[in-house]
Amino acid sequence: MRELRIHLLLLLAVSTYSCGRNVGSLTPSAKAQEPAAASSSNNKVDFVTHVEPILKAKCQPCHFSGGKVYDKLPFDRPETIKTLGTKLFTRIQDENERKVIREFLAQ
Repeated sequence: MRELRIHLLLLLAVSTYSCGRNVGSLTPSAKAQEPAAASSSNNKVDFVTHVEPILKAKCQPCHFSGGKVYDKLPFDRPETIKTLGTKLFTRIQDENERKVIREFLAQ
């Protein structure tokens, strides 16, 4: 059940980010959610909505509350991610997820 929630969050993050871009490759459920996501995103990559779900899927439990390296590198804080920059890509291999993070870092 937890995995399903993570996959749904990632799907929502990717579909929110992908609004207007290559929509044909999105799944039907993502297409159904797309109009609402487009109006709320305003072409800005939001940390909580877009980036944090990717990090939770790839970097939990260590970098989130209670994790063994949370005190040194808390990934629930945007400033940590901005400081690390593309060094995050050692764990994040998916190019779509990298693109979301790159756009967040560029803001």
